[in-house]
Formats: sequence, structure tokens, C-alpha cells
Amino acid sequence: MHCARLHPFALREGFSTSLEASGESGPEAGFTLIELLVALMIFAMLASAGVLLLGNSVSAQAQIKARLDDMAAVQRAGGALAGDLGQAVPRITRTESGTLAPAFWANGEGEGQPVMQFVRGGWDNLGDLPRPSLQKIEYWVRQGRLERRSYAQLDGAAGDEPAALLENVEAVVLKFRDAQGKWRDDWTPTQPDLLPRAVEMVLKRTGEPPVTLRFLVAPGPIEQPIIEGATGA
Repeated sequence: MHCARLHPFALREGFSTSLEASGESGPEAGFTLIELLVALMIFAMLASAGVLLLGNSVSAQAQIKARLDDMAAVQRAGGALAGDLGQAVPRITRTESGTLAPAFWANGEGEGQPVMQFVRGGWDNLGDLPRPSLQKIEYWVRQGRLERRSYAQLDGAAGDEPAALLENVEAVVLKFRDAQGKWRDDWTPTQPDLLPRAVEMVLKRTGEPPVTLRFLVAPGPIEQPIIEGATGA
């Protein structure tokens, strides 16, 4: 079979004709203005989605950090309470004015008085200071803070500066477990040196669900039964 040979000029002319028919002009062919605008719009949408995703990630990390910090603060406050109540001792003290205070005293009304007041043992004395190993402790709720206040001396001394343990505290509700295993809303024992067996504390905070904490109290003296009709009862 005989094949016809085409002249190179004929090939070049035919290729140019096909480019002109398709609307392209060789090296000068490119994107149109509409195509460029569409590409820019897609890029802007992808960039906006990336910025939004990054912002949500940073916000989520901030919320997680705030939640972890809050949980750590609650755990620190609970650890301080557990350490103090776990070493409570049945020691009657005197206030600054000289009046007697029971070994364990609780108050659930107002900021003018501490929520709890008691004496704990095991106070380390690393500097060999002239002080006892017992320490009087108070817990307050004032101006939205749960505070811990200690005393250098047990009787008649002024308290030290309080240390804030927890913020945004609206109220504290206490319950006390007696020697018979019953929970009481207040602590009014028949003996001034009696300690509760356990303490339940419900912390109500702003914008947070209530937190319930329970602590065991170091065993104190056994409550003496009151016999009606007995001499000296």
C-alpha cells in the first residue's frame, strides 16, 4: 500500500487551524476572568473554613484547660479538708475574747462566722519553734471564696491571714454523721469535746453543678449516755 507523505508546511497549517477553531492561541492561552474569580472564591472558602476550625480548636482547648484547673482547685480544697479533719482532736479552746469554744463547731448562716472550727494534730514544726503540735483551724466562706484560716496558738490568739482555696463559692451546706451512724443537719452534741464521725460538704458555685465532698473525722471520745432520773444527769 502506498502512503501519501504530507508536507511539513501543511502539518503546521493544519495545527494552527485546529487551535484557532478551539479558541486557543498557543503560548497566549490562559484562564479567563470568571475562572480566576471562581478559583479565588474557592480558596477564600477553604481559608475561612481553616480559620474557623483553628478558632474552634483553640476555644475547646481553653475550655478544657479551665475545666481541668477547676477540677484541680476542687481536689486541692478537698485534700486540705481531708488532711485537717482526718487529724482532728477533741481539744476545747478559748477564743480571742476568752470564751470557751467546743472541740468541733459549725455554722451554716452568714459570713460573719466560720463554717467550721476545730483543732487538728500533726502540725509539723521543722524549725523547732516554741509552739504546740496542735493547730486550730477555721474554714470560712466570704466574698465568694472558700478560705482556710489557722492560728499560731490554740487559746486567745488572733488568726493568721486566710488562704483562699476555691473561688466562685455561693454557699456551703454541711451534714454531720454521729456515733450512731445518723446524719444531722447541725452539730449540737451533748458533750463539748465530741467530734462527728464524718462530715459531708456540698459546695454550691456560680455556673457550676454542686460538688459533694465527704470526709472521715479522726475518732474522738465516746459519747456518754444520758440516763434519765440518775443523780447528776
